[in-house]
Amino acid sequence: MKPICIFSIACLLMFGLNSCQKYLDINQNPNAAQEAPIAGLLANVTYTSAYNTYYISHDATSYYVQYLASPNPGSDVDTYQPIDPSTAWSQLYNTLTDLYDMRKLAVSRGLHAYMGVADILTAYNLSLGTDIWGDMPYSQAFQGVVNLTPHFDDQQGLYDTCLALIDRGIQYLQQPDATGELDAASDFIHHGNAQAWIKTAYALKARMLNLVSKTSAYNPSAVLGALAQAYDTSADDAQITEFAVRNPWAQVALNNAGLLLDGWLSSYFIDALDGKTYGVFDPRLPLITDTTVYGDYRGTPNGAGRQSSGTGHQECYLIEGKFYSADNGPLEMITYAECKFIEAEAAFRSGDVNRAYQAYLTGIRVNMEKMQVPDTGMQRYLSDPRVAVGTSNLTLSLIMKEKYVACFLNPVTWDDMRRMDYAYQNFQLPVNAALSTFIRRVDYPSVETTRNGENVPAVQLSDHLWWDK
Repeated sequence: MKPICIFSIACLLMFGLNSCQKYLDINQNPNAAQEAPIAGLLANVTYTSAYNTYYISHDATSYYVQYLASPNPGSDVDTYQPIDPSTAWSQLYNTLTDLYDMRKLAVSRGLHAYMGVADILTAYNLSLGTDIWGDMPYSQAFQGVVNLTPHFDDQQGLYDTCLALIDRGIQYLQQPDATGELDAASDFIHHGNAQAWIKTAYALKARMLNLVSKTSAYNPSAVLGALAQAYDTSADDAQITEFAVRNPWAQVALNNAGLLLDGWLSSYFIDALDGKTYGVFDPRLPLITDTTVYGDYRGTPNGAGRQSSGTGHQECYLIEGKFYSADNGPLEMITYAECKFIEAEAAFRSGDVNRAYQAYLTGIRVNMEKMQVPDTGMQRYLSDPRVAVGTSNLTLSLIMKEKYVACFLNPVTWDDMRRMDYAYQNFQLPVNAALSTFIRRVDYPSVETTRNGENVPAVQLSDHLWWDK
């Protein structure tokens, strides 16, 4: 059985026992047993929403931003060839369907907190999808046999839909009866805390408002306004740390240790952290991987494949027990550190360089604190003149470089790279790239082209999404 299936069964058993306990309580309505299905749906959608971040990152985006590199030369995902992201697409729509069902059930029972969470997570999952595929089925989706071939909604319209869902979700969660309504044991992200969900909604809103920096719709004041109601500390982060077996990146590291090669780190990422590119060693690197048998850090060039046999630690890859690849390491959706870098960018674009600089430094510090970088290493890095450049020398490129490190393995980095037209220091096309320019979108999966081919848009991997013009 797949881990997620085992986990779902465990959740249903747990919720069933809880329901029995409520049923036997003479001070509770016997009908409270009916709460079990919606609690089970909450458990599933909070768990799988975080997992969808992993699927999209592992299947595509972490290679496109060169966090990871394939150990095999000429890999499709490494070299911008067509791939089949059916797993990521199917998992995303499975979650969206469960969210549709949870919201429908919540509406029938007047459960505002569940309605709010459903709207926020629908916006999160839909934005994950439309930011890599563009047009997607939504308004005609989730109708079962009524419509097996839904049309694709326009990507800009989906962006507007996501913002509207976030705003509506906030309104539901602000209702007086929303407090204490969520089943804490079933909420793997915020453990039933409605106020924490509101903060996450505003963090996601800020991310989305910042996404359109290349368009006339960009409004840095609106971005900063959303951030004012978002996260205050890293304790607010939207993430999961409980797993059926282990964090999926931990499974990648475990598989690699067993010579099922995966999770190899790109030369670009290693060079960005070990001092080659920016002249300063980043103390987060030892918390992500180990040195090679040569006593240094070596990445794998994207497209070229491994430069060694693959059986010895001659290149760097994800290691079991490190911050992102520990069994219970956080699977991050959006974080306080990301919010500080969004703030730094928006403030910089609005001309408030003093605010931008302080947010930039705070973003580095809170990410290092979360990763438990030793104080000496953190202070050494933060005081290095190539990092502590001063207000007058702050650049947007430096903000984005630090955000790149702090958002390791998160798909949002591919949004950033496209917004910045890949203008990151020393960033180059992969070896033997199939395109003459940087990739801009992901192929539609075979699971959809086979079933709904007439409605699937004809696109090229070099086509820009609407916000990436």
